[in-house]
Amino acid sequence: MSSRQFRVAVAQVAPAFLDLEGSLDRAEQAVAEASSAGASMVVFAEAWLPGYPLWVDAGVPWEDRTSKRCYGRLQRNAVEVPGPAITRLGRIAREHGMFIVMGANERDTRFSRGTLYNSILYIDAGGELLGVHRKLVPTHSERVIWGGGDGSTLHVIDTPLGRIGGLVCWEHWMPLARFAMHAKGEQVHVALWPDTPDIHHVASRSYAFEGRCYVIVAASYLPLSAVTRDVEAYDTLAAMAERAGGETLLDGGSAIIGPDGHWVVEPVRGHETVMVAEIDLDRIAEEQQALDTAGHYNRPDVFRLHIDETRRDPLVRSSTGPASP
Repeated sequence: MSSRQFRVAVAQVAPAFLDLEGSLDRAEQAVAEASSAGASMVVFAEAWLPGYPLWVDAGVPWEDRTSKRCYGRLQRNAVEVPGPAITRLGRIAREHGMFIVMGANERDTRFSRGTLYNSILYIDAGGELLGVHRKLVPTHSERVIWGGGDGSTLHVIDTPLGRIGGLVCWEHWMPLARFAMHAKGEQVHVALWPDTPDIHHVASRSYAFEGRCYVIVAASYLPLSAVTRDVEAYDTLAAMAERAGGETLLDGGSAIIGPDGHWVVEPVRGHETVMVAEIDLDRIAEEQQALDTAGHYNRPDVFRLHIDETRRDPLVRSSTGPASP
């Protein structure tokens, strides 16, 4: 296998719902399995640490006591950057020589400490946190859970495995966000979703075709058994699973797509799996002959994108005191 070829993995496994430490235990097991299968990189689904806040889609009013308690539990179990969860993920990555891409509920630590973000964490095989992407626009009911990120976190990271970037869920329907990632030369794209109805696969395959990149689709698998009965929304989630005809809240659908938009690994549903596949970055150049949306198939004299990568802090300090001598 050349340096342009390597194995990637998708960890379609259930977190310990709303339990950060339990979820980290499950992550470590999945990383070990991916490493044993020869993978160099493993990807987890949207908000995987410590679980996607499904109660917002289950008919629980945001001002209801149940919703407030679930949010409080989620906030207490969210990931802080820097923080103990990042330290542990770094150790896991280092011990297994694995690049980890993790979907997480991130808690703001710089200002109010009350706001959560839907984030992607990029941790290299040496255990270093290379970057954090915060979802730009939480979708519909998600806006009672997460704040919006800014352009400073729209990363494409140059790594020994290639140029890696990612978007979360409906960011894949933001044309300018897609173009920004293509123009930054993305080679391996992680597409994080909570679930993957057919239209989400349409978006993921279109992204691969448009960007001439590999797309790693990471979707959540969450059985009701992963939710403990002390979770305030348990009864609501149990009813949600029953309406779906079984014990499954999220049924996965993870997959791997080549730079021509075709499946490398077709979607897998209905059970846990750590799927592994080999990708070859040389295929990207072959496909770019026909289409390079930020290069020869672009018209910068007609269309140009301006991206503001300024970090938008809510508090900016300045001093009006006398200058130092």
